[in-house]
Amino acid sequence: MEGLNPSDLVERLGSDEDPVRKMAAFKLQSSIGDPSFADIFISEGGLGKLRYLTLVTTGNTLAYSLTSFARLLEVDKGWEYVDEELVERIVYLIVTHPLVNILRGAMSMLVSIVSHPHNPSRLSEAGIHGFRALKPAIAKYPQFLEMLVSRLSSADHALCANALQLINSLMRDSIANDEESEWPKFIKRLQDLGVIRAVYILMQGSALQDHAHPLIEFQSLTKLLLRKWKNVAVELEKPDHRRALKGIHIASNPEMARESATADDDLRKSRRHNPEKWRRLGFYSESPAGEFYEMGFLGMMDLTDFVRKHQDEFQKMLLEQSARPAEQRCPIARASLAITSVLYEHFEVERSATDDAKNYLLLDSRSNFDKVFKPLLLHWSRIHVASLHAFFRLWKATSAEIADFDKIVELLRILVESVVGGAPRTKDVQDVEEELSAFEYQRLRELQMELLELTYEDAWGQHLRQVRDELHHEALQFVKEQRIRCLLQGAWFPNETSTKVDGPNFAKPDSKRSQAYKYVQLSHNRRYLHFGDFDSAKESVPSLDTLPNKIDLSIVSSVVSNVSASSDDSSGSTIKTLPQQASSFTKITIHGYAPSSPSGAPTMTPGHNRTGSRSTQREIALLVLRPQTHSIASEWLDGLLMILNQQPITSETSKLVNLISNYGLKIRLLNVRFDDAAFAGEPPKIPSRDGLDEDYYYDLFGGA
Repeated sequence: MEGLNPSDLVERLGSDEDPVRKMAAFKLQSSIGDPSFADIFISEGGLGKLRYLTLVTTGNTLAYSLTSFARLLEVDKGWEYVDEELVERIVYLIVTHPLVNILRGAMSMLVSIVSHPHNPSRLSEAGIHGFRALKPAIAKYPQFLEMLVSRLSSADHALCANALQLINSLMRDSIANDEESEWPKFIKRLQDLGVIRAVYILMQGSALQDHAHPLIEFQSLTKLLLRKWKNVAVELEKPDHRRALKGIHIASNPEMARESATADDDLRKSRRHNPEKWRRLGFYSESPAGEFYEMGFLGMMDLTDFVRKHQDEFQKMLLEQSARPAEQRCPIARASLAITSVLYEHFEVERSATDDAKNYLLLDSRSNFDKVFKPLLLHWSRIHVASLHAFFRLWKATSAEIADFDKIVELLRILVESVVGGAPRTKDVQDVEEELSAFEYQRLRELQMELLELTYEDAWGQHLRQVRDELHHEALQFVKEQRIRCLLQGAWFPNETSTKVDGPNFAKPDSKRSQAYKYVQLSHNRRYLHFGDFDSAKESVPSLDTLPNKIDLSIVSSVVSNVSASSDDSSGSTIKTLPQQASSFTKITIHGYAPSSPSGAPTMTPGHNRTGSRSTQREIALLVLRPQTHSIASEWLDGLLMILNQQPITSETSKLVNLISNYGLKIRLLNVRFDDAAFAGEPPKIPSRDGLDEDYYYDLFGGA
């Protein structure tokens, strides 16, 4: 506003020369947004001249005048010169004018007019505000809304944002102030003109920064509409509600149902009254209006939309279901209402009003766009239909019955959270529909179990982790005892076929080198490892007294093996990647410290001198074992490690420990009531034991 004289500017706006007026209007754009300047400008009589320029000029003079007037309205001044003539002029410009700079200013003015608050003033009484201020002009130029929606695909981002902002203002004012029967017609007209598809493309586009605020407002308005429809109670006294229900009934082809009746039925009675007119469609009772209580007219809209767009499939399903026992029929209507509820919760429709401010703050960072924008919400109807198809598929795949209805709904909820909730902003709705239809039931069950574990984790947190740690320790001790008992039981191991002996400490006469097998067994006091060589593996195991050699475990320094070294499996497995000829390659070597005796040979029995320093002792191979199977390799390698108070390293032992600890956790959780945690809904009924005898078993490793 530096050096700009309001009086001089007003005088120039009234000039007869267009270049003078154009320059004055151009300078006015940058200053009129200052309330103090605006007050002086109005007091000098500038407002009347600005209105005149808006009504009669063209080109850049008109563009600058519109922008100036729009900025004046934004500071809540100049309303006394806003009348039907001015509004009609602006609507006319939007419908007929091709210049972007004129359209921007015109749309900005209409946004201010439509959004102008309803104050108890003369202007409010005159109705020059809100959507109704535009209705006379729109009646004169009915192509206005079509042109407005077409601007959403404009290459000019500012014009596109202005158009969407104006659409938002019209929608919000219509929802808030129109009669109950009027605003749905306006919303439907916008949808028929393609506003949903246009906004969906913008929301998935790369120019979100320029459109962010009007887009998030449109998304909030979409949730507002869903809430509004949900809060409309279904009443048969209302003609449109009655027509919707009648349309659902007619689409079900009731004549076909009568024709499929058996010969024993009274067909005449069937023609007069079908006792299952509505239950046949999947309602609880013959009074369907009451079943829309939770989801209101929104639930009826979703069901009607499915029936209308997939009438042939609807009729075919009803015919198929009629051939099944009543308890096995899929309740289509109830499924539709349940899915509406699932989607309503998934998109957090009720929370939108309180989240608006937070969403606007998140828009400051481009990295938050995927968190804020949910373009799939705009395709509510398509997602509902795709989810309903998925429900039918799950019902068939699980051979569900009516008693399983809530379980299928819960599976469907997980499916929606996984597919719809996990879809990135740019993922097309058709790809989401295909993924919903192709999602495998087994994978869905796995997700359900993971979510159940997370639910328990959230409910008990630290206590559950403590239980897991205790059970893991108990399982480790249990497996340790099992592995050591394998050593106590003893086992046969093949010797090398070459002339190489087990180690320098076990040099044998040549006559012994051809002996093919070695028998090894842990002593009962678990202090010594006894072994001996034999020509063959005998069915009857030798007694400890007959085994000529033994190793004092207190002198064992380490147990090494190629069992773990030979594995390259990414999961950390130490056995399963060994070659099939495991007996030829698997090798367990027991090393120990033994001081040299006067004869130069080490002593392996407790009689040796243990007073020598370990630094002066030599580490030698005391014994070499060659397990013939992976299981034996795991038992003996980990058994030797664990008896030496070291951690097991093979995958078989780790799996066994985890299996036992997990089953222990599940068994403990069976003793916890379902409602001890923060679960939604009612807890399940405790099953009855009537008719249960003792003729059952449970396979720990294979399931029930």
